[in-house]
Amino acid sequence: MRATRWLIVFTLLLTGSFLSAQDVVRVDPANPKYLLFRDKPLLLISASEHYGSVINRPFYYEKYLADAANHKMTMTRTFLLYRELQSARNPSSPCKPESPDYIAPFERTGPGVAMDGEPMYDLDRWNPEYFDRLHRFLELASKLGIVVELTVFSNTYSNDVWSLNPFRAENNLQHVGHVEWEDYTSLKDAELVRRQSQYARKIVQETSRYDNVYYEICNEPGGGVSGHSTPAEVDAWQDYMAKAIKDEMSRLGRHHLLAGQGAFNYAEHVDLPMDTAFKSSSFDIVNDHPLPNTHLDGHTYQMGNFMSKELMLQQVKDFCLEAYHLSKPTVLDEDNAASMYRDLTGWTIHRKRSWTALMNGCHYDYIDFSITVGSESGTNASQAAIRRWMQHLAEFMSAFDTRRAQPSTAWISGYPQNLVVSGMLTPTGKYVAYLADEREVSNPLAGAKIRGSVQLSLPSGEYKVGLYSPVTGEFSPMLTMKGGAPSELVLPEFNQDIVIMVTQEKNTN
Repeated sequence: MRATRWLIVFTLLLTGSFLSAQDVVRVDPANPKYLLFRDKPLLLISASEHYGSVINRPFYYEKYLADAANHKMTMTRTFLLYRELQSARNPSSPCKPESPDYIAPFERTGPGVAMDGEPMYDLDRWNPEYFDRLHRFLELASKLGIVVELTVFSNTYSNDVWSLNPFRAENNLQHVGHVEWEDYTSLKDAELVRRQSQYARKIVQETSRYDNVYYEICNEPGGGVSGHSTPAEVDAWQDYMAKAIKDEMSRLGRHHLLAGQGAFNYAEHVDLPMDTAFKSSSFDIVNDHPLPNTHLDGHTYQMGNFMSKELMLQQVKDFCLEAYHLSKPTVLDEDNAASMYRDLTGWTIHRKRSWTALMNGCHYDYIDFSITVGSESGTNASQAAIRRWMQHLAEFMSAFDTRRAQPSTAWISGYPQNLVVSGMLTPTGKYVAYLADEREVSNPLAGAKIRGSVQLSLPSGEYKVGLYSPVTGEFSPMLTMKGGAPSELVLPEFNQDIVIMVTQEKNTN
């Protein structure tokens, strides 16, 4: 196994080019909803988020990254400290290593044992194995052109999960972290905050040399449990950690982006105010995790319950359009509406949500839980379905001028029932529309054949019109259509979704 790993790494190093780190991931000045990377437009598209890649020793990340690059994924997301609790629900996540296989930023020296039965952590000793693995992961991702979202902290969710954290007092020799889990992401324990800040600065020191990284301050921050930190107090802690990260980058002469979201409110049935993140100076990129009661600019969106198989396609479209008019890039980050369901139904939900998100000005990151320790490139079924489908999406969007495009369906005046229609157009006369069945899986007619026509209202001129399948990646022959008046385009029968492409012919007179 070790020889195979190094063969893959050697092959990638031999065939890849050593790119300079002068042009880090940054917001595109021509369109602040998008990014630039190595001076080229960047859309964040992933069905490869495996946030346990670094912390899980047996995880074969070389194979994982090679497959992600092969499927044209542009980003991955990696947790740097947080470790999920093993459970019957989704037991195979790479972020749930067995205790002996968990690699932390701190050495486990003892004496004494932590709450997971392994040696206590020494918070004064950085773990060389951890940072060596982190560097090798980032170097390989860089050579493959994959951007990495480095998630520095995470909500710790429950007392059982908190028991796994090196920053809990019972787990470290310094006895730092005498708080309950609800106050882990707050400023209430000064020594814990000092240690958290020290760790965050160390991460920046080690990783800011790479051009293919940006930082997420905290995954799914939350507050509002009775008697504990409020969402505002959690956001104050996020601002403090953001300042530490930015200070360290400034000291090193580095300028990477920070991503995140405002703290949700446990007391309001997981109420998520997105306006906080768009207004905050701590975030350059806004991450949105699919939650019910997501609030933005006076509107409430039902983005889907956790692992629910809820499509919520109209809500996804409406939220993305609302976010598009705000100044920061928006990522449907860690979309987990159906990711536990490793079947065609779950994968189809995510195919439709991903196309809808991108067609309405957002970026998209899906957790593909077919990727596990021992199956780092997924399964035969996921290779034939979601992984191939996401490659089709990445290839299609890379050929479309999203940098100069804007969401619009004003040129589509009619279409069959049960569809959510998303569209984009460019100043150069290119149009694309994505039509997807909005029926939830609870509807017995969900996925039934769709037939009918659409009415296209294009400016005067001649156009080439064709269709594209998000499932097969195949294009239809192009037809000629005249603009200046509404025209009918008869659609072939299709299941689930289809794409319409329109290109204005250049006037040769």
